[in-house]
Amino acid sequence: MRVAKRTFIGMALALAATTALSPAILAQDASVVIYTAHKSSIVDRLLPVFEQETGLKAEVVQLGSGDVARRARAEANAPAADVIWSISGSQLTELADILEPYSPPEFDQIDPQFVANDAWTPYTAVVYVLAVNTDLLSLEDAPKSWADLADPKWQGQIASARADGSGSAMQQLQAVLTLFGDKGWEEYAEIAKNFVFTDSSGAVPRFVADGETSMGLTLEDNALEYVQGGAPIGVILLSDGTVATPDGIGLVKGGPNPDGGKAFIDWALSKSTQELLANDIGRRSVRLDVAPPPGTPNLADANVLKIKPLSELGGAEAVLAEWRTAIGE
Repeated sequence: MRVAKRTFIGMALALAATTALSPAILAQDASVVIYTAHKSSIVDRLLPVFEQETGLKAEVVQLGSGDVARRARAEANAPAADVIWSISGSQLTELADILEPYSPPEFDQIDPQFVANDAWTPYTAVVYVLAVNTDLLSLEDAPKSWADLADPKWQGQIASARADGSGSAMQQLQAVLTLFGDKGWEEYAEIAKNFVFTDSSGAVPRFVADGETSMGLTLEDNALEYVQGGAPIGVILLSDGTVATPDGIGLVKGGPNPDGGKAFIDWALSKSTQELLANDIGRRSVRLDVAPPPGTPNLADANVLKIKPLSELGGAEAVLAEWRTAIGE
C-alpha cells in the first residue's frame, strides 16, 4: 500500500470582517485535510489551482479508495480529515454515518441521476471500460460483454484491480452481481480466473499499454490518459452493461476544519473546476452545464447498467469476504 502526503501552500487571503464570512475566509488560517483515492497526476494538476483560487492550504493523503474508507472509519471518534474526495458513491454511502450532509451553492446544476442521498455529493461521472492493447488484440476480436470475459481463452490476459483495495474494482464486481443475479458469484468466479491483479485501478492501463496483458478493466479517464500519450489502446463499452456511476465528495463529520472542507467542496463542484476535469483530465462532469470530455463515446448509445448498492448485496464486508472466496483466497 502506497501512501503519499503532500502539503501545498497557497496565497493568503486578505483579512475580512467577522460577519457574513464565506467558508474559504473562515478557514484561511488552517489547512484543509483531504483524503483521496485520486492518482498523483490528478492531485498535482488540481491542488495548485485550488490553492491559487481560494488562498487555502491543502494537506492531501493519497490511498486506495478502500483504505480511504477504512481509515476514515477507524478515525470516526477523532477525525483527522475534513473531506473525503473521489471514492465511489457506494463506499461513501457505507460511510454516511460519519459524514456531514452539505450541499454546495450550485447543487441545482448537478445532474439528479447521480444524486443518491444527502450524505455526500456527486463529484464526477465515472465510466468503466475495457481497455485493449490493439497491437496485441484487435477491437474486432476482443471481448464485447461481461459474459465474453469469462471465456477461458482469455486466461492471464485481463488486468484488474483488487476489489479490497479499489473502489472501481468493487463497482465492477457489483456490475457482475447485478447483471447476472443469482448466478452473479458463479459468473464472477469464472471471469476472475482470467484476471491478472494489479495494485490499483490506475495500474491497469499501464499493464495494457506495456503489453503485460492484452486488455484490462479500468476507468475511462485512466485509459484516455494513455491514449493521449500515444499508447496503442482502444476502448470498449461492454454491451451487456456499461457502468457509469458517480464517485463522490463528502464532508467528514467533526473534522478539524469544517469551513475549509466546505470551501473545498464548493471549489470541486464549481463550473470552472468541472470544466478542467473534463477538458484536461478526461473525467465526465456531473454538472448539467459542462460538456463531456472531447472524443469520449456517447453514453446515449451505451447500455448503461444501474448497479445494486452494496447494502442490497449484503454490505461491503460480506461482499469482500465472498469476493476472496471467489478468487480462491
